[in-house]
Amino acid sequence: MAEIILHEHAIAPQALRECVAQALQGKAQNVSITLGQVIVTVSPGNYLSAMQTLRNAEGCRFEQLIDLCGVDYSAYSGEGRWPGPRYAVVSHLLSVSLNQRVRVRVFCANDQFPVLPSVSPIWNGANWFEREAFDLLGIVFDGHADLRRILTDYGFVGHPLRKDFPLTGHVEMRYDEQRQRVVYEPVSIEPREITPRIIREEHYGGLR
Repeated sequence: MAEIILHEHAIAPQALRECVAQALQGKAQNVSITLGQVIVTVSPGNYLSAMQTLRNAEGCRFEQLIDLCGVDYSAYSGEGRWPGPRYAVVSHLLSVSLNQRVRVRVFCANDQFPVLPSVSPIWNGANWFEREAFDLLGIVFDGHADLRRILTDYGFVGHPLRKDFPLTGHVEMRYDEQRQRVVYEPVSIEPREITPRIIREEHYGGLR
């Protein structure tokens, strides 16, 4: 078994950015630093290769995937329309041996059918993370060994973390005594939007 030597002090963000950029070379679209965090953006075609490089390359050695989630950017820019692809997957990688972290972002090429390669063959811990992103956002992970819903039930319609998914959902579930089973029916709650009324006293908090 290979010995892991732990580094007490983490490498500076700028030095880590240069190290990651050199390891990835043409596989990264961008390697930047935001709030002290090194962020790597890769294309869907280079996603799997880039992740393997981050796992194995000397100076990177990100042995652990500590988080993976899907993001719907459709409402990201507020009133305006987000100019890029709608769905992304963001991963947080940790190198225990080198005491460093990196964030990786990849956008799905097709908004109508978002699909990316699965990284579960590289990090086993990605299994349930990818199932969650599939369940809640509908992102398909090609090569995943068991891509099923994980939080919603098997008869659930839609993906509840998509920005256009109604807050009430599409159906409601109840137990039917006559049929002696659970049944699904159209949701009976009328959708409505409540805007809170803000009342501010004159000169409240020193404001004029």
